[in-house]
Amino acid sequence: MPPRPSTDGAVARLFADRWALAGAVVALGFVLLAVFAGWITAINGNDPYTYNIAALSPSGVPLGPFGGASPAHWLGVEPQTGRDLFAIVAFGARTSLLVGLGATILAVVIGTLVGVTAGFFAGFVDTVLSRFTDVMLAFPALIFMVALGAIVPAEFPKQLFMVLVIAVFSWPSLARVTRGQTLVLRHRAFVVAAEAVGAGSGHILRTEILPNLASTVTVVATMSIPAAVASEAALSFLGVGVPPPTPSWGRAIASAVAWVQVDPWYLIAVGSPLVLVTLALNLFGDGVRDALDPRLGRRQS
Repeated sequence: MPPRPSTDGAVARLFADRWALAGAVVALGFVLLAVFAGWITAINGNDPYTYNIAALSPSGVPLGPFGGASPAHWLGVEPQTGRDLFAIVAFGARTSLLVGLGATILAVVIGTLVGVTAGFFAGFVDTVLSRFTDVMLAFPALIFMVALGAIVPAEFPKQLFMVLVIAVFSWPSLARVTRGQTLVLRHRAFVVAAEAVGAGSGHILRTEILPNLASTVTVVATMSIPAAVASEAALSFLGVGVPPPTPSWGRAIASAVAWVQVDPWYLIAVGSPLVLVTLALNLFGDGVRDALDPRLGRRQS
């Protein structure tokens, strides 16, 4: 068995990367906001389901410099409905991050299973799984997600639907990476030695292949989360995400676009969180990659 990479060294390199740490702090902040959304919004007595017409002008435009007539609305209110924007952002974070994390976990499981199976057993199994992966990669993902969203039964949970559909179109890229790494590991001396002493395929996969793929899978998974979050927002923006009144960043952005000329703050308030969390997760993903493979280090502090 080859020596495992030192996790202490990887952690030290990660903590030495200021950009990765900043990304981790911002991402963790949004996770905490999503988890404790109900408690945090209760501080000012708001929730994303209460209409406050008093915060709107007669034409339905929010009052005040940031769209709110009351200091109780930290980010102002939504045009026409008067719903609190901070509550929409907080509960929308719950939807986006839950779908993003769920889809990434499912995609990692499927992609790792397919890639390792194809790379380890090779031959006919590799050919079939690799061609199937190529077919999945050839699909225009967003178009098919929207099409599937239009035909899925209304009673089917939308959050579960988004987790499934995003994962289905996300696993092929991970499968390709794990297949390539498994093909290399398959012919390493420690695997050949394990086979020579009679170790079964299951034992070799569990004790030799998968532990040596852990860093690769971790990096790909970390960098896949922001893509999954963005996919959820895109689906909600196009109207196939969670149904109203459940808050969603994508649907809030779609609503804000129609008001951008008369209330630009609305778009800034609901669009900035998506930009920030995506940027933060990407920075953290880059840091994890550089920490696990110092040869790729680019932003050492």
